[in-house]
This record gives sequence, structure tokens and C-alpha cells, in this order.
Amino acid sequence: MRLIAKLIAVLAVLAIAVGTWAALEGHRRFTGPGKLAEPITIVIPKGAGLEAIARRLEANKVVPDRFSFMIGTRLRQVVLKAGEYEFPARISAEEAMRMIAEGRTVKHKLTIAEGLTVRQILAELDQADFLAGKVTKMPAEGWLLPETWVLSRDDDRAELVARMEKSMRQTLDELWAKRAADLPLKSPEEALILASVVERETGLKAERPMVAGVFINRLRLGMRLQSDPTVIYGLSEGMGVLDRPLTRADLEKPHAWNTYVIDRLPKTAIANPGRASLEAVLNPARTDALYFVADGSGGHAFAKSLDEHNRNVGTWRKVEKERKGR
Repeated sequence: MRLIAKLIAVLAVLAIAVGTWAALEGHRRFTGPGKLAEPITIVIPKGAGLEAIARRLEANKVVPDRFSFMIGTRLRQVVLKAGEYEFPARISAEEAMRMIAEGRTVKHKLTIAEGLTVRQILAELDQADFLAGKVTKMPAEGWLLPETWVLSRDDDRAELVARMEKSMRQTLDELWAKRAADLPLKSPEEALILASVVERETGLKAERPMVAGVFINRLRLGMRLQSDPTVIYGLSEGMGVLDRPLTRADLEKPHAWNTYVIDRLPKTAIANPGRASLEAVLNPARTDALYFVADGSGGHAFAKSLDEHNRNVGTWRKVEKERKGR
């Protein structure tokens, strides 16, 4: 009996020793530097449980073994989140757990350029392969704010479009409240439409208030805007680009966006304007100019009279002819 009691005592001590060693070794493997040689990006899918996540991390050598990771995670009672994670070299299993629990996912930047149409923007969203879902409802033209969006993998495309619309409405409301007095614009919607025309007329931020000033003057006098981009929008079925130059017949063809034919703003916006174009329309430059034409340097020549404008047009045509002759 004594021998059995001694044997049990020895086994108990050994069990405690082994257990203590296992616990210390597990803690070391969980908290110590890992063996990942180079940074790696891994996607944790939605709905993945702890064991599935641990296996994926183990297979990619982010953690030394799945068991210590699972035990350490359970002891800390954290919830792991789906997403795309970039783990640095030599990361510990504990730090990998923290990254996933805190949702420190990889951030993707998607820049939507000013002046794109809704159809062009939706095409860019379709090509962003880190996004998920589909946009089933076509947004109204002009109501998506162009800017750089910081996103995570599997963010929903339709939700992003909703964010763009909300940002545009907030921006437009903010700027409308600060508009200049006596503008010939009845509503924020009209300001948006005119801003889209300004956006497509010039790519120079510094020039937009002047271009806006010309259009505001024309609206005040009841003159037609006579903007080529409005004609292009109508002819291109909302794409905003043509694969050929405009013709006189194009300028004379009646449609709801042709400002050579209609005596008002286009039916809708012709693109999605940026903040600078909205600001330009709501606080335009004070000018007597009623005309402008490209000057060959990327900007425009402005004129108060038709005679002066015709001279500027002649100069521009010479520039075009010289370029074609090279």
C-alpha cells in the first residue's frame, strides 16, 4: 500500500510538472516571436469558427500551432472578426489574435475621379475586385461625391454608393447655405447640374470659378449655355464620351441635355462634380465674360464680346492646325 501511495504521489508530481511545463511552453509559443519569415496577407472568411481560423493561420505559418492559438484565444475570451489581414514577419500568435479581434483589416483606397458619370463610376466599382455585392439600383446622375474612399475587403458596393450619395447631399447642403446672393439658381439641384457642366468644361481647379461666372452671367441674361459636354452626354447615353469630334448636326440635334438648343439648364447633371466645382458655382468669379474657348495651354481664353470670342476661336483653330501638322 505504501509503495502504491508513493507511486501515486510521484505520478502526481510528474503530472503537475508536465502540466506546468506544457502551460509554460504553450504560453511561450503563444506570446513569443513567431517564425513567419515574410509578411503575408490572409483573408478570414465570414462565419469561420475559431478552429477554422487557427488551421488557416497554422497552414500559413502565422502561428506555430493551432492548439496554443485556440487555447490562448479562449482564455482571453475574445471574438475573432472576418476580414483581410496583413501579418508582419515574426508576429506572435497573441498579436495575431489581437489584430483579428480588433478588426485591424487591410485598407484599400479607391479614388473616384471628379467628372465621371454614374455609369463610369459603377464600372469602376465593378472592377474593384476587393468589393462585394452588386448595385441593383441606378443612382441619379450627379449625386455621387467623387473622392478617395478607404475600404475593407468585402465592403458592399451598394452600401458604398449609398455613402457616396449621402456625402454629396451633405456637401451640397453645406455649400448651398453659404452661396452668394442673387444667383439665378432656384435649388441645390440646379446648382448640382450647373456644377457638373463646369466640371466637364475645365480640369483646372483655379479656372472653375471663372467658367462658373460665365455660365451664371448667361443664365442671368437668358442666354443659352452652349456647352459641348452637355451635347456629348445626351449623344453618348450617359457615358459622357464620344469616339469622334462633335459635328454641327450634333449641336443642332434636340435632346434634353443639348444646351445649344434648350434655353435652360440640362435635364439632369451630366457628371458627378467634385467639391471645387460646387463651390465655384455657388460662389462664382465676378466677371463680365460671356464666352470662353480653349487656349491651347490646357486652359481657356475668356471674352466679353462675341467679336473678341471669335478672335480667340480663330487663335485656337490655328493652334489645332499646327498640332495636326506636326
